[in-house]
Amino acid sequence: MIITISREFGSGGRELGKRLSDAFAIPCYDNEIIKYIAREKGFDENFVSHMSEKSISPFYISTIEHRITSPINYASLQKLEIASAECRIIENFASSGSCVIIGRSADVILKNRNPFSIFVYASKSAKIERCIKRARAEESLSASDREKRMKEIDRARAGHRAALTDSAWGDKANYNLCINTTGIEIKSIIKPLSDYIRTYFGGKV
Repeated sequence: MIITISREFGSGGRELGKRLSDAFAIPCYDNEIIKYIAREKGFDENFVSHMSEKSISPFYISTIEHRITSPINYASLQKLEIASAECRIIENFASSGSCVIIGRSADVILKNRNPFSIFVYASKSAKIERCIKRARAEESLSASDREKRMKEIDRARAGHRAALTDSAWGDKANYNLCINTTGIEIKSIIKPLSDYIRTYFGGKV
């Protein structure tokens, strides 16, 4: 059983993924992917995290598409190297057994494994409120700054997916389930959601 979580920034997708992993008693991979890449490539984790947020468009990962569509500089090569490692590590996690994988277009990378793919979204105000509640004490971003940050991250996530597939990020046709977390407590939906996922997998989990 593979569950993938795609999400708008601030929608609570990470929380939902971690709660599902607890409900099924299976691993959840999120920042762990960054740690593996950093360890393998000898990069700083903050650098890998920053680069993994960047879109790899308009060029494609050569190991996936077997072609490059624009001139490559050193920074671009690093970005491609990280993206390629990311794909391989995600495949390795999925090969190891049931798990939840958050973000990084895992539903596309693992499409041949037929994962249960979820897209999590929410209203702008709900996302800003969630970000404020979870912000570190030293943060002092305004609501407009947070909204700008949300748009930048979501644009990068859409671009990352666009480099791997023609199926649009956030399009309901590309996921098994889309969840609007506006006005709901995420932990309250885990039981019915996990029941639904069990049904999807034939009740064998």
